[in-house]
Amino acid sequence: MDLLERLIDIFGQNGYLAVFIALLLCGAGIPLPEDITLVAGGVITGLGYGNVHTMFVVSMVGVLLGDSTMFLLGRKYGTRVLKVRFVARLLTPERYAKVQEKFARYGNRMMFFARFLPGMRTAVYISAGATHRVSFWRFFLLDGCAALISVPIWVYLGYFGANNHQWLAMWIKRGQTGLWIALVVALLLLFWYLRRRRHCTESGTE
Repeated sequence: MDLLERLIDIFGQNGYLAVFIALLLCGAGIPLPEDITLVAGGVITGLGYGNVHTMFVVSMVGVLLGDSTMFLLGRKYGTRVLKVRFVARLLTPERYAKVQEKFARYGNRMMFFARFLPGMRTAVYISAGATHRVSFWRFFLLDGCAALISVPIWVYLGYFGANNHQWLAMWIKRGQTGLWIALVVALLLLFWYLRRRRHCTESGTE
């Protein structure tokens, strides 16, 4: 919780802009946990230093802009990006090969699931851009759908736990499990929708 306390202090003094910049740095692979950053942003709104709904919007923009920057960096420079010093630290040749193997196995779904895999998302986004396997807008859609699950959970968790740090600490520890539950529910709903749509289409052609 020491990191959370420090971020709350910094964000409380500097507001939305500090949260936005921190999330851009998270997207760039700086070793700053995105979940703790989002929670801290929510906490300061619960303490009266901003509006939680505005914080949610600012956080979404920061997250998506940071992710998109990494994707476009890979898109523009291809495998040459692996020679850039800060990228080389995040994406070693071995990790790049591993990510490519995952792409071959799971396809574009990797870009959706990467958001729920701390330590992997930046490498996945750079690799996705470098391989030119997917358009930017498809990447943005997949990443945006994943962010719509994770970002509000962390921001609103911080908001509601702003005055009860013991409760907040407990739910931060449980947060990753909660995200996976939300992800499974979202996938089940998507599967049900696609199956129903397919059934309706087949019924309409009979």
